[in-house]
Amino acid sequence: MGGLVWVHGAGGSVEGHFGGLARRFGERFRCVAGELPRRTGGGVDAAVDGIVAAADAAGLETFAVCGYSLGAPLAVRLAVRCPERVTRVVLTAPFARADHRMRLGISLWRGLHESGRTRLLAQHLALTGLGAGFLDRTDPGRLRAMLALAPAPPATTPAHLELAELIDVRDDLARLAVPALVVVTTEDPLVSPDRQRELAASVPGARTAELGTGHLPFWEDPDGWADLVEDFLAAGVR
Repeated sequence: MGGLVWVHGAGGSVEGHFGGLARRFGERFRCVAGELPRRTGGGVDAAVDGIVAAADAAGLETFAVCGYSLGAPLAVRLAVRCPERVTRVVLTAPFARADHRMRLGISLWRGLHESGRTRLLAQHLALTGLGAGFLDRTDPGRLRAMLALAPAPPATTPAHLELAELIDVRDDLARLAVPALVVVTTEDPLVSPDRQRELAASVPGARTAELGTGHLPFWEDPDGWADLVEDFLAAGVR
């Protein structure tokens, strides 16, 4: 049974971002949660070391890595630093470093989090996370209910946002030497699809798949996302 490490995005958790995929793949892979740092000040490589430590604790000598959003550049960094450990990489809604648009979004995210304005923060994250097509198809009452039921942001959010502003793996992309799949979220208002495609073009031999969602595929098309990931990972365990 192959190993699979999940690396989630900022403001979330492995369960929140990958829960459905992990349950679907649980019989084929030994799944490990690669959680992001809980405190600020650690730096990018310290975050990667924490993910590797989780794999070590689970007894995984080699493993595939599935990184979403902020988890994607962390997955790249992990694969470059530990090429003997990583067998495959899946990068969903990835970025190599935060651009001006993302930094503005992070700044507003941090301000709303620090002020405790959770309802406005949920609206901000929906605006910067959900694709226009999904929003147009969603009944207004259902959308209001979704936002009202959105979980409170975790206490680890400041550490995640700090990491999102620090990370820069542009120089690592050409050094990625394992099979890679880049899942481009084509209606993404946070990380532009063009930037995602540019990242894919910088990774030698990377496959690209396109998913018609915004930045939150686990909300908008979880089955379609899981199918893409499963097809790619299954090729590595046959």
